[in-house]
Amino acid sequence: MVDQSKSNIVLTGFMGVGKTAVGKQLAQLLQMEFIDTDQLIKESVMKIPDIFRLYGEDRFRREEMLAVKKAAASSNCVIATGGGVVLNPENIKALRCRGRIVLLTARPEVIAERLKGGETRPLLQRADDKIKLIRELLRAREKYYRDCDISIDTSDLSVSQVAEEIIRQLGITAAGGK
Repeated sequence: MVDQSKSNIVLTGFMGVGKTAVGKQLAQLLQMEFIDTDQLIKESVMKIPDIFRLYGEDRFRREEMLAVKKAAASSNCVIATGGGVVLNPENIKALRCRGRIVLLTARPEVIAERLKGGETRPLLQRADDKIKLIRELLRAREKYYRDCDISIDTSDLSVSQVAEEIIRQLGITAAGGK
């Protein structure tokens, strides 16, 4: 099992890098609970695109902070965060108290491909050139994303490979002795 002083594993990174899929796989492998902060927001408020449309990004970021605080108070969990969680230093401070931060990355072209046909992403809706906007957002968030314990590029890896690499880099023994 994971060191109880840092019992959570927190996945950060841009949208489309695989935080939710990897988080679910990782939680299953380690027999930990899985928490998705975006899902907490959807369950307690409303769908994220609706928050953006009706109330704007500022309201969404406030709701996100509440979801992060709730998730950060948990123990023995894999926590998948929204792509912009890192923009608020208080979010990372709360998550780091009980967790190790794992940054997942991917090339902009891979991110754009993964986001095709999926859930509408409010920050990308306005863009004619999605790859250009992804690059701009990644550049703007780069310094925030650097605040992590480990970083893994998911561009050319399967969900299982990413989960196994997290386990390896964090030095964790998977449930069942794997």
